[in-house]
Amino acid sequence: MDIINKFSSAFWSTDIWLPPNVTWADIAPGSRPDVVHANYKDLIWPIPLAAVVMLVRYTLERFWISPVGKSMGIRSSRPKKAANVPILENAYAKSTRLDNKWLGPLSKQTDMSERQIERWWRLRRAQDKPSTLVKFCENTWRCIYYLYSFIFGVIVLWDKPWFWNVKSCWYGYPHQSISNDIWWYYMISMSFYWSLTGTQFFDVKRKDFWQMFIHHMVTLLLMSLSWVCNLHRVGSLVLVVHDCADIFLEAAKLTKYANYQKLCDAIFAIFTVVWIVTRLGFFPRIIYSSSVEAPQILPMFPAYYIFNSLLLMLLVLHVIWTYMILKIVVDSLQKGLMSGDIRSSDSEDLTDSSENVRQANGGSSRSKSKSSTNSGGVSQRKSHSVSNHTADTEQKTISK
Repeated sequence: MDIINKFSSAFWSTDIWLPPNVTWADIAPGSRPDVVHANYKDLIWPIPLAAVVMLVRYTLERFWISPVGKSMGIRSSRPKKAANVPILENAYAKSTRLDNKWLGPLSKQTDMSERQIERWWRLRRAQDKPSTLVKFCENTWRCIYYLYSFIFGVIVLWDKPWFWNVKSCWYGYPHQSISNDIWWYYMISMSFYWSLTGTQFFDVKRKDFWQMFIHHMVTLLLMSLSWVCNLHRVGSLVLVVHDCADIFLEAAKLTKYANYQKLCDAIFAIFTVVWIVTRLGFFPRIIYSSSVEAPQILPMFPAYYIFNSLLLMLLVLHVIWTYMILKIVVDSLQKGLMSGDIRSSDSEDLTDSSENVRQANGGSSRSKSKSSTNSGGVSQRKSHSVSNHTADTEQKTISK
């Protein structure tokens, strides 16, 4: 117990987390009659609120999004099941990718030809893929949330001085009051990430499952620390700046699933513009304030350098992601089609897109389809590692 207390005291040292000559008692709730400080005990509220968020999501998907998707003709059926071959099932459990070295031994053990094994493997992999309707519902829910979060964030921040003048984030720090609307904005945002942590085990399985799980936990940790340190002003700005582009990203995905390719291309173009304006325009303005203006207004402390370094790292990632997005745009213009999703965490998105385009065009030759899929696959693989990192790594600094 003594070890735990010593570790806690060392970790929460005021020399690290607070400006000079400020103690935790100084920013405790009720310490000053003119300031409503953040209460660290409020961080328990996002957990039960996450259950409410999941209930809202289930209700919307079950009674509205799914029926709408079906009425639009989105495929809800899944491929027929592969034949039950225990030997092949055991091999598939080890790896979903078929190694050519396995074909000979498996063929001898199952008395099946190598071609039959390859067909079985393709069918078995298709069996594990979620239906297009399931992915449509998931992305529609995310689009709805980001739209709500952005609108609510703008409404909440509209009358706040730091929304129009970033320097106001630092005036009077750390004695800055938490208003009721900011309290709700933070709590609901955190509840959303708690809900993602829980529903991730039931949503479409991604290759980056554990990476995203760790990401959500880190996001929650950073948001919690920003709350404890009373850095809610700059945190709210980062939140609203990052939610904006995600609206159009999710909208582009769901229109792709609905087979509205031209609309998908248009929305993706809007996403690209909004991304550049917010991530390379507004966000650097926040970083300029935290890096140049903040040191002129308040004394610096270690936690400030930690948070600001993470903001700078995120800006570097934004530049890299923007480069990747522009490459996708150029590639798409050359093909006359959006060939990939720079931030899609679903490895099957591209395949669905190719299938939808072939249907929309009344079918094309088999060789042309393969060429389109393969070229799109190259773009998808190039962006996949960046995309999975983006979808929410950028959310990490929401918490600062």
